[in-house]
Amino acid sequence: MGQANAPASAPLPRMEPAPRALQHLGLLPGIALSGVIALAATFVSTLHGGPQLLYALFFGVAFHFLSQDAKTKPGIEFCARAVLRLGVGLLGARITATQIAGLGWSTALIVIAAVLTTIFCGYFLGRRLGMTRPQGVLSGGAVAICGASAALAISAVLPRDKNSDRFTLMVVVTVTVLSTVAMVLYPLIARALGLPPEMAGLFIGGSIHDVAQVVGAGYTIDQTTGDYATIVKLFRVSMLAVVVVVVSALFKKQREAAQEQHSGKKPPLVPWFLWVFVALVCVNSLGWVPAMLQLQLTDMSKNCLVLAIAALGMKTSFKQLAQAGWRPFLLLLVETAWMAAFVLLAIAFKP
Repeated sequence: MGQANAPASAPLPRMEPAPRALQHLGLLPGIALSGVIALAATFVSTLHGGPQLLYALFFGVAFHFLSQDAKTKPGIEFCARAVLRLGVGLLGARITATQIAGLGWSTALIVIAAVLTTIFCGYFLGRRLGMTRPQGVLSGGAVAICGASAALAISAVLPRDKNSDRFTLMVVVTVTVLSTVAMVLYPLIARALGLPPEMAGLFIGGSIHDVAQVVGAGYTIDQTTGDYATIVKLFRVSMLAVVVVVVSALFKKQREAAQEQHSGKKPPLVPWFLWVFVALVCVNSLGWVPAMLQLQLTDMSKNCLVLAIAALGMKTSFKQLAQAGWRPFLLLLVETAWMAAFVLLAIAFKP
């Protein structure tokens, strides 16, 4: 009876949402884990040589079991999204309008045509191999522009599904391997064909995927070839902003539908990291970026991309990579061969 007449207990106070600072602290374990993997990849690459991004990817895959851990998952997602976009945006610090203008109209047209035809090759051949439109565009753009960096940038504006991360990582792995093979093979082809330094630089800079491999291949021939190949490659990198905007517009409806389903928000047509990219190109072209700061921004971009690749690696597994099958590899191999053959044929008919 006494219990029946007892006063009702006071309602529990409503819990306020955690302060933003505490939410940010929740990112630290995943960021720290990604950072340790990125440092390990950098150490191995520095000590033994080899592609830093590929090491970061494989080391990350080895820690896949931590990607769903409640403590590390938020930070891993942050590195795979926000840090990735920052790294792509900072790529603009490498490029100036003077570099692009110095190529001449005929060289620029060859590079533009090679990029566009390779993307179309990826799109149409990908459809023949049973892949989706976004997958074909992603593979073609990665080969056509700047390898792993382009793959990450383009994937950021494509509609996402359960296979998006797995396919992106498959592209990163394959283009890195193919780019490393090209770094060894293409200088031998240039010498066998007797290409003069500028034409050899156009071939190497216009067809090898990653910037580091272009530099390595170009300077194994001579200084002039290396300098010209680097400028041609940076011109290809400068096309990244245009390609990403076009891809973003083409897949706008699909991307909005996918994102609204998850977050209820419409993504912008031009993502913020592209504005950073374009702004840095403009500022750098005006000579307002000191050489030391330019070097620091370039290093920061590289470090962000290594960190993002490590996080993306943790989000997948060797089993998932194997499930991608042989078709993506064949697609990327054909795209690589197409771009090299196109540039060589254009050189043969270059006035």
